[in-house]
Amino acid sequence: MSNPLVNRVLLWYRYIIYKLFQSIDISIELELSMRKSHIAVFKSMVCLTLLILYSTTICAEDKKNKTFDTFTFYWENDFFAGTDRDYTNGFKFTWSTPYLTNREESRLPGWSYPVLNFLPLVKDPTSSRAISISLGQNIFTAEDTDVEELIVDQRPYAGYLYLAFGFHSKKENRKDTWEIALGVAGPTSLAKQTQNIVHDIIGTDRAEGWDNQIEDEPTLQVICESKWRLLHSELSRGFKYDFIPHLGGGVGNVAIYANTGAELRFGWNLPENFGSCPIRPGCETGAVFGIPQDTTFSRSRFSTHLFTGVNGMAVLHNIFLDGNNFRDSHSVDKKNFVADLMAGFVISYGRYKFSYSYVYRTKEYKTQSDPQIFGSIQFSFSY
Repeated sequence: MSNPLVNRVLLWYRYIIYKLFQSIDISIELELSMRKSHIAVFKSMVCLTLLILYSTTICAEDKKNKTFDTFTFYWENDFFAGTDRDYTNGFKFTWSTPYLTNREESRLPGWSYPVLNFLPLVKDPTSSRAISISLGQNIFTAEDTDVEELIVDQRPYAGYLYLAFGFHSKKENRKDTWEIALGVAGPTSLAKQTQNIVHDIIGTDRAEGWDNQIEDEPTLQVICESKWRLLHSELSRGFKYDFIPHLGGGVGNVAIYANTGAELRFGWNLPENFGSCPIRPGCETGAVFGIPQDTTFSRSRFSTHLFTGVNGMAVLHNIFLDGNNFRDSHSVDKKNFVADLMAGFVISYGRYKFSYSYVYRTKEYKTQSDPQIFGSIQFSFSY
């Protein structure tokens, strides 16, 4: 028998995608310059995501168990800081499984085990393991969006559309993650169309320089990141604090980098998960990773905490600043060291979790006029 809540969630997701398709189709009629292949690629990625989720859900229903049981929506935008430039918007939808240990009793889909058993750090069968599937889009523009001509000392216009598979392992106070992302950068990412639709809805001017965006390029990115939950301690009356350092890196034609940082948390009924973060490869932290599977308190309990963190990156390559790898395109001189400073809060109740953070990002390229500030929202629910 099918799960009514799962079916409703899938219906909501399909409706949202349908309305997005409808809006994009209208935009296509208004903007004759758009190639039909762009929307075909986007629809194919969405359909592939839905097919994977639907098939794994059906398999789980045959076992009278759930497989993917948490949905997380991420939204980042510099609108919260009153700007519209550089990294200007990010969306991500993630479907996650619980952490499970015994394969015979596990509800993880069968296709995930060959990968889990192959990847270093996550292949230990005695650890608790989980998987996630994400569909996301990032949008980047120049600082001056009123100019149609190429602005050589400002970052290229660019978009990134990707489908990512995350493989996670947790043992004691350590979490390891591998993420494999397939996608496309350039016009086929539909960044221009997405931004135009949003700006039309909220009644703001469109960015004028999209004709100068980087060219189409298929992308492959592999990311690995480890986290440790250290110095966790209980104070009194349910108040706790902990310290969560991380170390990782990524390779691929999107970016080549190494990163490290840490997060400090303090709050009431602090969940025993591995913190919060903005949209960052390898940093999945949906409700499945803390509520209800990984906490010592009941699903019905209320939890809230404050957090602050830093993530530093040593960047060797960034397609959104260096331009295309295999074709000529606009580029700027990037900075090789970039840092994110963030602060925010999390509120959880039962199956639901909401977080908001304010992110300060240092300059990413040498001619950038100012560092960037943007807001990051995350909403998760388990069923």
